[in-house]
Amino acid sequence: MPTNEEVYDSIKEILIEALACDDDEVSEGATLVGDLGAESIDFLDIVFNLEQNFSIEIDRSELFPEDILTNEEYVQDGVVSEAGLTALGERMPFMDLSTFSNDPRIADFGNLMTVGDLCKFVTNKTSSAEEAPAEEAPAEEAPAEEAPAEEAPAEEDE
Repeated sequence: MPTNEEVYDSIKEILIEALACDDDEVSEGATLVGDLGAESIDFLDIVFNLEQNFSIEIDRSELFPEDILTNEEYVQDGVVSEAGLTALGERMPFMDLSTFSNDPRIADFGNLMTVGDLCKFVTNKTSSAEEAPAEEAPAEEAPAEEAPAEEAPAEEDE
């Protein structure tokens, strides 16, 4: 699993290339849209490069919760309800939604994600991805169980 510094450095390089921004513009507190100027087309490139660089898969809904932000159950008159805030918090635990919660207007949501949030997301994804092979280990042990069956004919020869 990459260190937090390695994750940050890799993400910084991805953002500099994808957004054509300067090195000094990218900081953990910089927002992707407001500070770095990311647009929807840029996010396709960013997500692709994150997946390739960190060997992870990113479902669109993990970073872009349109299904929550367009659901009448969670949004009324352009404002996210308490239930919507809860759903966002569960979907995006890597983001600090406390400031947004004070005035949860949909129009402001797109400008929330920071470079630091993206780093937390990738760190969580890479640690989850590394845990997955451990769960698959018993499947690899299956051939070892066949070994006694191979020994059986040897016993018959005796």
